[in-house]
Amino acid sequence: MTQRVGFAFCCLIRGLGCLLLPDFEGSAHLLHLSGNKSNHDELRYCETEVKLALSLDFWTLSSENLLAVLPVDPVKENYVRKVKNCIFSIAFPTPLKSRVRLVAVSKEVLEDILDLDLSVSETDDFIQLVSGEKIVSGSVPLAHRYGGHQFGIWAGQLGDGRAHLLGVYVNRQGEKWELQLKGSGKTPYSRNGDGRAVLRSSVREFLCSEAMHSLGVPTSRAASLVVSDDEVWRDQFYNGNVVKERGAVVLRVAKSWFRIGSLEILAHYGELDLLRTLLDFIIREHFPSVESTGPNRYVDFFSVVVSETAQLMALWMSVGFAHGVCNTDNFSLLSITIDYGPFGFMEAYNPDFVPNTSDDEGRYKIGNQANIGMFNLIKLLQALNPLLDPRQRQLAAQILEEYLVLYYTRFRELFKAKLGLLGEKNGDDDLIAFLLHLLEETAADFTMTFRQLSEIPQSQLQELTIPQQFWALKVISKHKLFPAWVSQYLLRLKSHMNDTDSERRKRMTTVNPRYVLRNWMAESAVRKAGRNDFSEVRLLQHVLRHPFQKHSAAERAGYSAPTPSWAKDLRVSCSS
Repeated sequence: MTQRVGFAFCCLIRGLGCLLLPDFEGSAHLLHLSGNKSNHDELRYCETEVKLALSLDFWTLSSENLLAVLPVDPVKENYVRKVKNCIFSIAFPTPLKSRVRLVAVSKEVLEDILDLDLSVSETDDFIQLVSGEKIVSGSVPLAHRYGGHQFGIWAGQLGDGRAHLLGVYVNRQGEKWELQLKGSGKTPYSRNGDGRAVLRSSVREFLCSEAMHSLGVPTSRAASLVVSDDEVWRDQFYNGNVVKERGAVVLRVAKSWFRIGSLEILAHYGELDLLRTLLDFIIREHFPSVESTGPNRYVDFFSVVVSETAQLMALWMSVGFAHGVCNTDNFSLLSITIDYGPFGFMEAYNPDFVPNTSDDEGRYKIGNQANIGMFNLIKLLQALNPLLDPRQRQLAAQILEEYLVLYYTRFRELFKAKLGLLGEKNGDDDLIAFLLHLLEETAADFTMTFRQLSEIPQSQLQELTIPQQFWALKVISKHKLFPAWVSQYLLRLKSHMNDTDSERRKRMTTVNPRYVLRNWMAESAVRKAGRNDFSEVRLLQHVLRHPFQKHSAAERAGYSAPTPSWAKDLRVSCSS
């Protein structure tokens, strides 16, 4: 008998006198019925040694925590309409019509977040849950009403047009996680859409959200990806060429799906009592550092969001990530990365890198993301202003003015770490800027330049003898100013007391990934998945779980080699 057995089976085989009952929040909890010491010891065994459920029989979700406080649309019918004076509409997923196949599953999300043994993913109950066919006990599926500024223009009501919030799960660590299906059918917010997602975009979202987590970037997570043979028609590049694709559904999890647009829509329509109710709920549930009943709680909340948004933007830049559609409806109030659409990891260093074919003006180019963060925070403050008195508005405006300082401070810290620099020295900013200038002028690979700086010995750098294996460094070394930069860099490294070259390299390889989800990798996996070959999806999933380690299979696939010529100009679209 293995230790990894479910809660219920643990109680059964050890004769505990404990029952599994659904918790109010949605979970699987032990109810202790006897008070003797032996049972206390056995209960501790159940809680610490036996953690994962082997089925969904006693696994529940709950929407009560949300529904007890936040009003729901009184109209129950599921048709597209203008919705007012509520936060959610009740909307059930629309099951897929054809056979559903499980493409991929995240073992870490299942086990570490959802308390489910990986074997559960092989059951029919699980497939039915993650495809939207089955609703588990305690779940009341909801579609969230929000608005937003899209490409700088107020877009009015948006909302979950193809997503269903299944409920809240509280895991064994006491963490609350909201489970959401994406691609699960129409809701009142679907506008002209069909409520579906296609395999192409779903593969990308599944892989990237998990990859970002492994890179240390705050993000929503992806638990599973299923595909069907349902026909979904998309004009991928908005050129009039509509093609048939396959429908897919991703089960996503996050601490919260509330975003800036969640507040904007309430302020825009003057629903100020509801705005206050939602804000108080969000602060109470997700901002423990803010005094939930304090008179300045909205200013304090704004201060946290400003700081953490600056942190997120700097983290995006440190790994070369461009979100692609940084609208206010895609910016989380918890400052996590959500709503993966036409994202891209920058390959050749270029501040004007735009991964989205629909962004003709380059509004969301990678070098403008920090400024867009500021724009979105301005819109958040405008939504908060009706609840603030004049003094609080002034305080909030002063907080906003600090955003760029916070961003550049964090950017500097991250890039100093990428270069292995310790302590503070005059000239560090210039050293970073100098390298980025050389990267831009030579179009050297961003990810692998930093990674190969992490791997190359100082002696080879000093002699400017760059072996062929360090191909990205060879590109940048062709610049006439590269020797000058190397000289400055090595001089800075010599200022470290009691530091060795091996320690420097070890330090740098923990922050400079060898692998990121490049567009050509995702495209290759998508093409194979379209032929029902999911091997590359799973290979990428495995490699991106450990992006700082060298993988033999990844090297054979060329994941750390120069970008193939066919993928040089590969971009993606909003169509998903």
